[in-house]
Amino acid sequence: MKRVLKWVVLVIVALFLAAQVYRPSKTNPPVDESKTMHATTHMSPEVSAILDRSCNDCHSSKTVWPWYSNVAPVSWYLKSDVDDGRRALSLSDWGTYPQRKAANKLEAMCEEVEKGDMPLKSYLLLHSSAKLSDADRRVLCEWTKQEGERLQAAPGTGQQ
Repeated sequence: MKRVLKWVVLVIVALFLAAQVYRPSKTNPPVDESKTMHATTHMSPEVSAILDRSCNDCHSSKTVWPWYSNVAPVSWYLKSDVDDGRRALSLSDWGTYPQRKAANKLEAMCEEVEKGDMPLKSYLLLHSSAKLSDADRRVLCEWTKQEGERLQAAPGTGQQ
């Protein structure tokens, strides 16, 4: 029994070490500051601080990759989460969204934070400062509603 356990441990260690060979690329695409959400919306410093603290790592091209993002299989999971987050909502590419899409994203943003689905619970485990208080949720939702109304009233393509 002891011998089998030893082999199992050796195989697990060998697999872990072999997994370190594949490193997903952790890139931050270039950001055109004129197309960011900060540049193309009317947001208070309070909203800006909430987005920077709780959303930027997964929903922008300004991800801060922590040390553990270099360790497989965690690196694979983080890369996948960031890719999914950027696809769902990119604060860095906000100015490229058509008006209707931007309005829908604002509405979805409020719904996600109200339900407690964002930020992800897995993210909050190691980033407790990203946790949204009830006041944060209220501020974000009030802002998304105001910004959505501003978008609806604005003529043109939504490319502010």
